[in-house]
Amino acid sequence: MGPLAFTLTEAARRAGVSPAAPYRHFKGREELVEEVARQGFLEFAGRLERAFDDGRPNAIAAFQRLGQAYLDFARERPGYYMAMFESGISITGNAELSAAGDRAIGVMLRAAEALTAPLPPEKRPPARMVANHVWALSHGVVELFSRGKPGGRSPVGPSEMLESAAIIYMRGLGLIPE
Repeated sequence: MGPLAFTLTEAARRAGVSPAAPYRHFKGREELVEEVARQGFLEFAGRLERAFDDGRPNAIAAFQRLGQAYLDFARERPGYYMAMFESGISITGNAELSAAGDRAIGVMLRAAEALTAPLPPEKRPPARMVANHVWALSHGVVELFSRGKPGGRSPVGPSEMLESAAIIYMRGLGLIPE
């Protein structure tokens, strides 16, 4: 049962309100899921901001904390995570949802900029590309190793999987010596 496998009537029943109550706030199920996703992105962005902590004590340590914050959020807030990433909603179709999502990716962009700043400009990859790579890597670890997926039987835990992959990635960028 995914985030869209419910009716507004069922949501109202579980919330203990009349079947008509949700329609006072939402046009339909998708609008409700968009609101859940928006709230999730706001919480997620806040967690990422706290984890990054303006890159203290150094960008590499802060970057690693971002990955752990991603895993923690997915584990601790699965309903939000599913609404944000698995519901099939259009993030760009809702201005408030888009802004909340942009706040989260903004933290990743700042982290990528701080991480790659030591590289000479001609060897520095675009911050958006680095942020997207790490976002995709984090998301992949969640999907394959943290949520009962086939890779979940790995002898290496999700945190270790993400950390080792991030180290390999940073080595490939020339940020960490061999």
